[in-house]
Amino acid sequence: MSRRFGLLRWLALGLLAFAVQAQAAGKRLVILDDDVPSLGLAQFMAVLAPDVEVLGVTIVSGSTWRDENVAHMLRMLEIAGRPDIPVMAGAELPLLNTEAETEHWEALYGKLIWKGAWMKRWVEDTVQTAPNYHAPDVVPPLAEGMPAIKASAENAVDFLVRKVREFPGQVSIVATGPMTNIALAQQRDPQFASLAKELVYMGGSLNPQRRLDTVSARQFAREFVNTPRREFNFRWDPEAARIALRAPWRKIVMVPVDPSTATELSADLMRRMTARDTVLARQLKSHKELGFPLWDEIAAAVWLDPSLIAEADSLYIDVNTQFGPGYGDTLSWAPHYQPGVGERIETVVREVDVPRLERLMVGLMTRPLPPSAH
Repeated sequence: MSRRFGLLRWLALGLLAFAVQAQAAGKRLVILDDDVPSLGLAQFMAVLAPDVEVLGVTIVSGSTWRDENVAHMLRMLEIAGRPDIPVMAGAELPLLNTEAETEHWEALYGKLIWKGAWMKRWVEDTVQTAPNYHAPDVVPPLAEGMPAIKASAENAVDFLVRKVREFPGQVSIVATGPMTNIALAQQRDPQFASLAKELVYMGGSLNPQRRLDTVSARQFAREFVNTPRREFNFRWDPEAARIALRAPWRKIVMVPVDPSTATELSADLMRRMTARDTVLARQLKSHKELGFPLWDEIAAAVWLDPSLIAEADSLYIDVNTQFGPGYGDTLSWAPHYQPGVGERIETVVREVDVPRLERLMVGLMTRPLPPSAH
């Protein structure tokens, strides 16, 4: 290679890097990490927000298996007209927790209301449809159709580490599923958390109270009446949650179950979100399961607009990893009361402005879509 060609190549690479930085300038950078459900409103919110650059979506197992979640996310990006956003497969299994260990725990301490991909049948009657229990490598037919695009060959953990190093101090991580990918990224690169801008996550539970008098609200309230500190994202992989939350983040925002009890995916909210006839609206209309609290949507919303937070506390948060009756439960302390063994201070969202939250969702879901949406 001649010196002149080498210089030109170096200049071209430099200009390319500058172009990438310039393209991202003025937009908030985010990586979405989730066990994407079929509806995926939280992900649509970030993808459709005009001032946001979604660098990628990293996928983990939880509510359903990783490979099924990858397929859901790919199809959602097609529907939104954003097939350019890369999707990376991450952890298929928790760090230590297993299906067998979970069943053993239940034999000792009682039945879990929700076990995600390990759920074979409901313990009692519920308004929810029957669980679709299957092997991890099975991707059942998706209600929204199978995607034509493929996932990135890059692993989710490598992507997370690479992007925070590419844009130090600029990348928000919005995690709305179990934290296995986040923990593995921190273990891969001890500087990972400190290089990110912030972690905003949906997980944990403090003392939620039923706020709505609907059939669905009463149904979901059973999950915290007797076990107010138990929440699925922590319970699926408690060890990963502890590793992730003890990492040296610049800022951590926790969205526990608590504010979600004042929210619901109601028929009226769905009607308003689908008022504009788009491929996305038609997809949302086909979703028949209503009544769910807006767990993940709150996390996406308070990241998009922190002024939606109506009440918050500053608490030290940790996760119980002892294999006993409180395995996976949320631990919290007011400042000065924490044990000081690695737990970190977090902004804990207690209440959100629900009418404004719904207006934000409606505004984003009714935005014009790119011509490539299908």
